[in-house]
Amino acid sequence: MDVDGVLTDAGMYYAENGDELKKFNTRDGQGIALARELGIRTVILTGESTKLVTRRSEKLRIDHLRQGVRDKRAALMEILETEDIPPEQTCYVGDDLNDLDVLAMVGLAIVVNDAMRRPRTLAHYVTAARGGEGAIREVCEMILDAQRGGC
Repeated sequence: MDVDGVLTDAGMYYAENGDELKKFNTRDGQGIALARELGIRTVILTGESTKLVTRRSEKLRIDHLRQGVRDKRAALMEILETEDIPPEQTCYVGDDLNDLDVLAMVGLAIVVNDAMRRPRTLAHYVTAARGGEGAIREVCEMILDAQRGGC
């Protein structure tokens, strides 16, 4: 998954002293925890590089965090090779142009409700929730329901 616009509402908040702030949704975190309990591996790929994302990733126990990524497709392929997971058995959630190559290569391409137009053209599914407002939780529940035989 991407961060800005997916795990967050795409807003960037700056304090007077220069601190950068991001708002994360705790429901998304719970969805990731539920997925992890069933053995689903998690990956964050982001072009940004911040301590905030590192801390959030550690708290969520994300399996692979790649920050400052310019080529998300290459970064994901490296991870998938390490994990021995084929791209067609992979889900990715994005929202913007820098997610296009990854959305095109995975078996389940998902974009958040407020994603930009071009990523939407590659999506197999568009979430009901906007980025940072429970979209990842929605995706996790959908995948978990499918794995349990529901959906």
